[in-house]
This record gives sequence, C-alpha cells and structure tokens, in this order.
Amino acid sequence: MLHSCKYKSPLGTLTLIASNTDIKEVRLENQRFNNGAFESINKANPVLNQCEHWLTDYFEGKKPSPYELPLAPEGSPFRKRVWEILCEIPYGSVITYGDIAKRIAHERGIPKMAAQAIGGAVGHNPISIIIPCHRVVGAGFDLTGYGGGINTKIWLLEHEGHDMKNFYIPKKGTAL
Repeated sequence: MLHSCKYKSPLGTLTLIASNTDIKEVRLENQRFNNGAFESINKANPVLNQCEHWLTDYFEGKKPSPYELPLAPEGSPFRKRVWEILCEIPYGSVITYGDIAKRIAHERGIPKMAAQAIGGAVGHNPISIIIPCHRVVGAGFDLTGYGGGINTKIWLLEHEGHDMKNFYIPKKGTAL
C-alpha cells in the first residue's frame, strides 16, 4: 500500500509517495517522467514524515545525505546503479553523463558505454532532489537533461552554492 502527501517547497508542490517502509517517489509538479498512477491515501506515515523533514532541512540550506532516508526507487538494475552513483555526488559538485558512463563501463569490464544510456537512467529518476540528478551535467557544463525543467535545475544548483558562470543552456536538447 502506498501513501502520499503534498509538500510545499520553494519549487512548488512536491508529491511524496512512500510504502510503509520506503520512499518510492518525490515528484516535481512539472516533472517529465513519473512512474504513473498510484493509490492516493493522503495519510501521513513515519516514512513520509522523515522525507518531509529531510526536504525541509535541504531547502533551509542544510546538507542532509540521501543515505539518511530509506530510498527504494523502482527501476532496472542498470537504472538503480546509476541512481546509487548519483547519491554519491557531494553538495557543491557536479559530474557529467560521460563520467558516469566511464565508471559503469569500468565496473562492467567493457570498453565504453554511451552517455545517452546514462541520460535515460538519470532522466527517469523517481526520487527528485533527494537522489540528486540535478548534479549531472553535459560535457563542458551543458545544463541539458533535467526532467523538472532547466530553470529548476539552475535553482537547485544555485541553492547548493554553485557558481553558474561556467554553465550554459544549450540551444537545443532535452528538458529545456
């Protein structure tokens, strides 16, 4: 059984979805991808309360760790591995899709992996903000690729203290 609640954030209303034991999704209002419909209970539970406290700390400028929460995003083993790597990206840092592709290729003992495959996994991250997919950028600080929209990605990076002068918005691409 899934429980949900709404959380008012500086980015708009977020929908939090959890089981009795784990966080399943954090959806932005205009998020491009989500895992579809869910049975809305709108009943608070301890996991949702924990998620709300984490988000409050985050938006207050504290630096809570994703590992403080019982995260259980649903996805393929490949996507889950990408999302684990995202959780390792520290505040104030970014990583490229290509860097993640190189890491996974190395882990799998293969010569290379397409950055686009990583982009697909990152773009389907169901636990926005907490699993920090906004910290993944294209080569050369290209800001493409955020399901919540490029302005949301910029807001999150600025909130975390990134100097945005080296970043740029591409003229065409995904999630513009």
